[in-house]
Amino acid sequence: MLADTDAGNIVTAAESGARWGYRLAPLLLLLVPVLIVVQDLAVRIGLFRQCGFGELVRERFGRVGAFVAAAALVVATLGSLVTELTGIAGVGELYGASRWLVLPLASLTLILVALTGEYRRVERVALLFGLFELSFLVVAWRSHPSGGEIIRDIADQKLTDFSYLYLGAGLIGATFNPWMIFYQASAVVEKRLSPSDYRAARWDTAVGAVLTQLVTASVLVAIAALKRGGTGASLNDIGEISQVLTPFLGEATGRIVFSAGVVGAAMAAAIVSSLACAWGLGEIFGLRRSLEREARHRLGFLSGYAFWVVGSAILVLFVPDLIWLSIGMQVLNTVLLPVVVALLVILAATALPESARLRGWRLWVTAGVVGLVAIAGVAGAFAGLL
Repeated sequence: MLADTDAGNIVTAAESGARWGYRLAPLLLLLVPVLIVVQDLAVRIGLFRQCGFGELVRERFGRVGAFVAAAALVVATLGSLVTELTGIAGVGELYGASRWLVLPLASLTLILVALTGEYRRVERVALLFGLFELSFLVVAWRSHPSGGEIIRDIADQKLTDFSYLYLGAGLIGATFNPWMIFYQASAVVEKRLSPSDYRAARWDTAVGAVLTQLVTASVLVAIAALKRGGTGASLNDIGEISQVLTPFLGEATGRIVFSAGVVGAAMAAAIVSSLACAWGLGEIFGLRRSLEREARHRLGFLSGYAFWVVGSAILVLFVPDLIWLSIGMQVLNTVLLPVVVALLVILAATALPESARLRGWRLWVTAGVVGLVAIAGVAGAFAGLL
């Protein structure tokens, strides 16, 4: 959950609240059941087939399907790394630190994590810092949003405004990171869970999905309340988001809490998405399933990973508007979403045991709802180009 509620997620939600008030908040809540269903299907693959998503794609769709899945995974991971480094650079600028200092340090840290293979230890530390994100739940509550403004905004949807649709696509992409499907299935296998654990895993997934959307919605609501329902103006920088904490925690404490939350979430997401990519590519190309220990011994993986990190850092280094770069990476997730979820639904309907298979009316409802979200996201993404 905290990896999914990453720096790009926070930035996109904040920009939505700043520009459009509470109008896009219902979208985040409507996506909760869809997110639960998508992640639940990934859990079923790990539990009932005891293999990762990438491995099952290769088994069922051959080299062509494997190549498509691998391409989507690599692009999504690259986009995620750009997003996380964007968040870290933004926090650095909040304290007056140059990107030329912050980005090399962050890149070096991520490369060292891959080199040592200490994913779990660093992930725990990053998740601990990421817990500061939960402060937005309190802030949203204490911001006392106006019920009248909320109703007015929700009733006044801007569906003919292309920039509005583009931000909607960004929120969809922030909710559905393609790498999370690879990670969920592989992590279930890594934990050595069995079909008897399905009930607990299902609750775990549902709670995580609800929390991630509530945290995202709380950022949107807090910014909208601060901006009094949205001014139509974009945020100037990532540090501006921290201002919502100032009235409740004080300027110094608010900055620290915001910085810890964003950096922690960014590091957690960078580590988790990278691990998902390592697992996924290993499964797709027939390597051993557990790459946490083996990936660090593979020169090809390390070289490619270092290239991704450094390339992402260079992109963030020279792009002046970090807000729209971050949102753009979320929209990229939206464009990739139809490919990944289509494979997921097909596998859930054909490759799982009969007792766990998606079939009947549940299959048609799932395919219809997921397809509708994917189409809406892609339409919003292309609307932003007009």
